[in-house]
Amino acid sequence: MRLRSIRRRRSALLAVGAVLVLVLAVVVFVFGRSRPVVATAESQPPRLELAPLAAAGSYRDPVVVRGRAIGAKQVAVADRSVQPAADGSFELALPPAPLDTTVVATNGAGDKATAPLKVDVVVPRIRAVHVTAYAWAYDPMRDAVLDMAREGRIDTVELDIKDEDGMVGYDTQVPLARESGAATTIYDAPAALKQLHDMGVKVIGRIVAFRDPTLAGWAWRNGHPDWVIQNAGGGPYSSGYGAIAFTNFASPEIRSYNRDLAVEAGHLGFDGVMYDYIRRPDGGLAGMQFPGLAESPSDSIANFLREIEQPIHAAGSSLGAAVFGIAATRPDEIAQDIPSMARYVDYLAPMLYPSHWHAGEYDVANPNSQPYDIIFRSLQDFRARTAGTNAQIIPWLQDFSLGVAYGDAEVRAQIDATYAAGYNGFFLWNPSVTYHPGAIVPN
Repeated sequence: MRLRSIRRRRSALLAVGAVLVLVLAVVVFVFGRSRPVVATAESQPPRLELAPLAAAGSYRDPVVVRGRAIGAKQVAVADRSVQPAADGSFELALPPAPLDTTVVATNGAGDKATAPLKVDVVVPRIRAVHVTAYAWAYDPMRDAVLDMAREGRIDTVELDIKDEDGMVGYDTQVPLARESGAATTIYDAPAALKQLHDMGVKVIGRIVAFRDPTLAGWAWRNGHPDWVIQNAGGGPYSSGYGAIAFTNFASPEIRSYNRDLAVEAGHLGFDGVMYDYIRRPDGGLAGMQFPGLAESPSDSIANFLREIEQPIHAAGSSLGAAVFGIAATRPDEIAQDIPSMARYVDYLAPMLYPSHWHAGEYDVANPNSQPYDIIFRSLQDFRARTAGTNAQIIPWLQDFSLGVAYGDAEVRAQIDATYAAGYNGFFLWNPSVTYHPGAIVPN
């Protein structure tokens, strides 16, 4: 009896043990199968989706990036990051606008998903008048310009940074400007910018690039002849602008100087920078030498814009270039290839002054007496030459008399032609900074 009882208990224990072994085997089996599934899920990169971005109106504007990063622990752009919500949604503020970068989503295992981020910047409407450094420093001229802004006739002032003499209108800290004697204290740039910005007026700084007698003369006297455009005999190239007026656009030092002035202007607060005289001297190429030039003059000028585009935008400024009206049809005459230049600027500003066209140009019998016709027709060519680029066209219009007396009607005719051609902005030029406010309808 006792023996049978022992045998029953032993059988029960064996049965329990078998059950335990079976349960353990099931647990091991299930656990063993589940681990790879978890590992596989963690190794899947996040799914990153970006919401469409609105265009910015300035290279200083902050941008908010929104989207979903499913399975991500972090979303980052450069040194800015955010943790997505439980559903993967995120919002990341980036001041200022990144120009061309990447959004990176990372999960807990370190797997990443990326998406390119490019913010389009569309320069707002520009209705501007040109103001020299000395005019800004002279109360009556400055007040006349400010009155035009108060009346809603202009929304932008184009103010000289470096003028045709190569003089910088304010106390620039760019070393070469100071060393060459180009720096002045004609006006206080920070004060001018504050006054205009407080009125809601934009400021574009004009840099006369390669016509620069101050730096050309200094370079020639101080052992840098390669900084100067030379004649066939190796002397300074003489032009209608003076005996030694043009610096060499192929010189790395000259390019850096004009870039550094623009970058400084951006950091000071100029909303934009426009290069003028961004060309070679007019005249026959056979009589000119450009030390170090390894490409055509037209390609060199366009590549200068390509090199400076990013640093100027990074400093917060838009980039524009003033070009000859004839450049649309005769680019090699002054090394301004419009389609090539348009790839690297926010806008081109063709100088379409009616007094500067020959009779019969664009089938206009007397351009100076037909300001509407010559402006409207020449703008069609610039539209065609800039097709496929993001460059805007903001023409320079004539507000001075040369051969034909110009007043409100003649200036307004050019503005009307600009609008009829599909453009909504302009720069008015008068070398004496005396304008016809009545030509501009306030709005």
